[in-house]
Amino acid sequence: MEIFYEDLEYFAKSLDPSADQNTTPSPIQLVAAAKKVKTNCDQNGLRIIGLQPFLFYEGLRDRQQHARLIEKLHVWFDIVDALDTDIIQIPANFLPEDQITGDMDTIVADMVEVADLGLKHARPIRFAYENLCWSTYIDTWDAAWEVVQRVDRPNFGMCLDTFNIAGRVWADPAASTGMVEGAEAALDASLTKLVKTIDVAKVFYIQVVDAERIDPPLDEKHPFHAEGQPIRMSWSRNARCFIYETDRNAYLPVERVARAIIEGLGYEGYVSMELFSRTLTDTDPDVPASHAQRGIEAWKKFVDALDLK
Repeated sequence: MEIFYEDLEYFAKSLDPSADQNTTPSPIQLVAAAKKVKTNCDQNGLRIIGLQPFLFYEGLRDRQQHARLIEKLHVWFDIVDALDTDIIQIPANFLPEDQITGDMDTIVADMVEVADLGLKHARPIRFAYENLCWSTYIDTWDAAWEVVQRVDRPNFGMCLDTFNIAGRVWADPAASTGMVEGAEAALDASLTKLVKTIDVAKVFYIQVVDAERIDPPLDEKHPFHAEGQPIRMSWSRNARCFIYETDRNAYLPVERVARAIIEGLGYEGYVSMELFSRTLTDTDPDVPASHAQRGIEAWKKFVDALDLK
């Protein structure tokens, strides 16, 4: 399983009787919470893939904020040690253009900095860079791959997400068809290039997840719309679903993307069923169990379809 830093913060607060909503857990409290999470995972036979998301890092115009994030990263190293994992996932920055640069030299230099720090750690830390389909500059797998190649460190690789790949090159939640123009040809070309281009050793883990076809299309009048938020981000936060959940309007070509990675590249590592959805905000106490069961059912279908036994 993946551990979200924000969830760890909430858990750390819950362990402190004096904490309130405005309390920021100390590094010591975060590490203590991580140790408890690790114990709970061990008791339930769960392996932790990594910690995410190390947000809004690369390309910052405010270099003082950059320095603050480097300080924060050292705390993350301690948390990762406590979780007994070695991966930190970095999603491609999606801050506005006035706050970040698209200059590739700056982006690469920032990533070299964290990679080198990770290599110096007592237990070397790996970084999985993930393109998001709404990121400001690095919004495709090939843009992320260029960064990985230029960073050129053994501990700096990728997280490939079926939603973020298909959600950029194939899907458009604001279109009446739910697709970009020429979607099929664009996806075929992208996946063919992916298989020919990426070094599978640089794929640290993958995420297999689908999303709902939005009807009516997601525009400024849609309930999912949030002021200042990219449309694809609003879609992602509200309407992801597990693969094969056509009863929930799942429609992305997830299996095609996954086959390119697993069969085409020969990927054999961890598969995460990452999910974001409005359904997770339901206060019903059965929500965690029901979503876990949905994930299990989707995983079994996926294993059968790709003959992963």
